[in-house]
Amino acid sequence: MEALRLVLLYAHLIGFALLLGGSIAQYVTNRLRVNPAMLWGAVIQLLTGLGLAAPLRDGDEPAPAKLVTKLVIALLIFVMVFFSRKREAVNRGHFLAIIGLTLVNAAVAVFWR
Repeated sequence: MEALRLVLLYAHLIGFALLLGGSIAQYVTNRLRVNPAMLWGAVIQLLTGLGLAAPLRDGDEPAPAKLVTKLVIALLIFVMVFFSRKREAVNRGHFLAIIGLTLVNAAVAVFWR
């Protein structure tokens, strides 16, 4: 089971890199549009996060409050990305919220023990 958890964690990190990297690339070019990397990153983050939340470990489970918090943030990111994917331009505040929530989600994962 540890190997499966590590594969899910690796895929989760790839999803984070796609989501954050895709959004930062769009922000730097000043073309605020949801790109495919952002969409795939949000999907990968959500699916692998659900897999990581499954009870695969022996007594070393994350706190339920942490899991619910991360799930709510991941769902918000997914909804914001999914429903904006076909727009030619996204509002700056909306786009910054995607980046901010992505960073908050990572912070919850790292700092909440």
